[in-house]
Amino acid sequence: MRPKALRFLIAAVLVAGIAAMVLQRERIDAAAVAAWVQGAGAAAPLAFVALYALGTVLFLPGSVLTLAGGALFGPVWGTLYNLTGATLGATLAFLASRYLASDWVARRAGPRLRRLMDGVEAEGWRFVAFVRLVPLFPFNLLNYALGLTRIRLVHYVLASWVFMLPGAMAYTWLGYAGREAMAGGEGLVQKALVGLALLAAVAFLPRLAARWRLGPTLTVGELKAMLDAGRQVLVLDVRGRDEFEGELGHVPGARNVPLDELPRRLDELAERSGGPIAVVCRTDRRSAKAARVLAAAGFGDVRVVRGGMEAWRRAGYGTGAGGREAGVGARAEEVSP
Repeated sequence: MRPKALRFLIAAVLVAGIAAMVLQRERIDAAAVAAWVQGAGAAAPLAFVALYALGTVLFLPGSVLTLAGGALFGPVWGTLYNLTGATLGATLAFLASRYLASDWVARRAGPRLRRLMDGVEAEGWRFVAFVRLVPLFPFNLLNYALGLTRIRLVHYVLASWVFMLPGAMAYTWLGYAGREAMAGGEGLVQKALVGLALLAAVAFLPRLAARWRLGPTLTVGELKAMLDAGRQVLVLDVRGRDEFEGELGHVPGARNVPLDELPRRLDELAERSGGPIAVVCRTDRRSAKAARVLAAAGFGDVRVVRGGMEAWRRAGYGTGAGGREAGVGARAEEVSP
């Protein structure tokens, strides 16, 4: 069979399977999954892992399967089987997407999509780790989307397995605790408290992940000391021009390159690709995005200034106006387009 015909056949089977799963979704719950798996006897663990992998490929909600795994196999083995099934299914979806559509998308991607994909690929396993900890996108859809990038398969698999573990533990425990509650087992209060603690920990992970994803950082005090000492540091302010000259002012001597213009103006910063760059914004969100753009373009020593201009202003440090110096030893100037 020719490759094009094989791709078409696989795509047709996938679409049909996903459509059938969507139509039958109302009839699939944790109890139905548990009843089917128990019917497999000694092969129940293998049957469950296979079902989880297939369900992931066909867009069955992972919460249904994870709760069933906890109820069937308990908190320890249930976590292992849930995680194995989820990782296997995510890998199959990733490979299917890469085989079916990655070349087509690469040929037809416009500049904006290409820049987005380049940024994801530059982060590699770190991006996979972040989206596994922070559910910004639906899990099943994300597996296919990541297959369109050039992220290495081994990085994708390992990062998925490791960073899906906290959520797998929490939801597996909930399934186990639910089974114990229905059976009238002992220690229900303690088990419920453990479940709540795990859920609270999982809910807190996105904040930790966002902080970790900032990468290297500077406090405003550290930046001020560097500038006062005459260090050759480029302060890059990625706010819009109105904000740069607005009420918060800007770090004296900072260059202003708005975030939405940064990808096409990297050449203006090329002479600083080997020196430290301190990225500042109003707070941290746009600074972190800018730092990832710079890192993907090969700029080495890039640091986000934590708290941005709001922290700089609270610290009582002087600000510049109209790009003029204000007594701080910066070695930078405003860049005009």
